[in-house]
Amino acid sequence: MKRILVPTDFSPLAERALKVAAQLAKKFNGEIYLLHMLELPLQLVQSTASGSAVASGSQNLPEALFFMKLAKKRFSEILEEPFLQGIKVHETVEFHQAFDGIMEVSEEHNCDLIIMGSHGATGFKEMFIGSNTEKVVRNSTIPVLVIKNEHDDFNINNFVFATDCNIKNKHTLSKAKRFAERIDAKLHIVYINTANNFMTSDEAHNCLHDFIEGAELNDYSLNIYNDVTVEKGILNFTLSINAGLIGISTHGRKGLAHFFNGSISEDLVNHANLPVITFKI
Repeated sequence: MKRILVPTDFSPLAERALKVAAQLAKKFNGEIYLLHMLELPLQLVQSTASGSAVASGSQNLPEALFFMKLAKKRFSEILEEPFLQGIKVHETVEFHQAFDGIMEVSEEHNCDLIIMGSHGATGFKEMFIGSNTEKVVRNSTIPVLVIKNEHDDFNINNFVFATDCNIKNKHTLSKAKRFAERIDAKLHIVYINTANNFMTSDEAHNCLHDFIEGAELNDYSLNIYNDVTVEKGILNFTLSINAGLIGISTHGRKGLAHFFNGSISEDLVNHANLPVITFKI
């Protein structure tokens, strides 16, 4: 967690993510890349990039410059925030669609974690669907930490990592293990047993033990939790042990569909406000 990328639209949601990034950056002596995307019309982007608007007398350039100056002003205000003092912050403005710019900046600066804000009222499933967050989660090759609420103290004692026990996805366990060790949290590996993919207790235990073989885990627990759907099981198990973070593996759209299929009751939606970290398969 030496290079943390935080996309921002200067909203309260983005500020929540930035506050968590600041805490992690201070803890691990890291740097923050604060990214704002200007999703301007194509002709404005081309004019601004090439300077052709100046030569042609186009009226478009002042509009682009206005948004640039506004972004610079907002950056200046953010950098004065007390929670960012003592942290090296690189502010970046890019002319891209948000998703494209996030991926490009992440690769360009070799970032090792993306932290994004997301609405707290829409629930566990909708957190990823139909948004830039969903696109980043689906395609990012580095972990993505999604923050929904304020965290004055991002101190995680219990970290739930949900798995389907597929041996091909074992490397995501290694990523979850490293993250748990870095934040000094106990890793609770859980298999959600549902009627559609039912295993006996012996089968599930064997599956979990095969999955963790060779992982050299230290502070961890293995768990089988029965529920009607995977997502309900993840949420209910997380609540049952009072965990502070949920980790899942994703594999493009199929991976998300595997975890987020079906509906979630209003009661569970209201409890789905914990941070979630995703690891690409």
